[in-house]
Amino acid sequence: MKRVLILRPEPGAGGTARKAARLGLDAAVHPLFAPQPLPWTPPPATGFDALLLTSANAARLAGEGLATYQALPSYAVGQATADALHTQGFATVIAGDADASAIAARIVADGHRRVLHLAGTTVAPMDAGPLHITRIAIYTMSSLPPDPALLRAAMPGSVLLIHSPRAGERLAEQIPPQARTSLHIVAISPAALAACGTGWASRQAPDRPQDDDMLALALCLCE
Repeated sequence: MKRVLILRPEPGAGGTARKAARLGLDAAVHPLFAPQPLPWTPPPATGFDALLLTSANAARLAGEGLATYQALPSYAVGQATADALHTQGFATVIAGDADASAIAARIVADGHRRVLHLAGTTVAPMDAGPLHITRIAIYTMSSLPPDPALLRAAMPGSVLLIHSPRAGERLAEQIPPQARTSLHIVAISPAALAACGTGWASRQAPDRPQDDDMLALALCLCE
């Protein structure tokens, strides 16, 4: 069986690995980054109509200040981010199954305009439309040193899962062109796919930026 290499940071990497194991995949975790919280001062909730999170790490690393916004209508990109908000005490969260632009459109349709976006220092492009978005970086992704074990684990036929454009860039730095021709890429989005560069055996992104959909593509490659 072909190996699936999960390159996202923990704790998300562990969750993906458990899903992969349930599918019968031979999965190994090799994070390229580690999330680190940043100090921040929560602005008053009265200045906003809605809360937006585009990463589960924002919910996990926001700290006590996140509770300031539990009364606001809350939106998340992806079910994993919504689940992380639920864990932090948010009773109702609207989860989008596409990208940040799609959830922004949903927020507009729901009649909100002033949005607090808690995020990392790097975010994917988003068409905000008429929304007035206040974005606060509450965490950053620190690059881990290149791991020789990753190159050893990337045996011919392996499938590499890429969960962000920055991870795609980092992977392209670590895997030389001559080693790519026998490796397959499954990325969470077209932007993440493009960041991986060229020369791979195959490159795919699911229609929805969801972990389960990525694993479905990986499973097809491994059969």
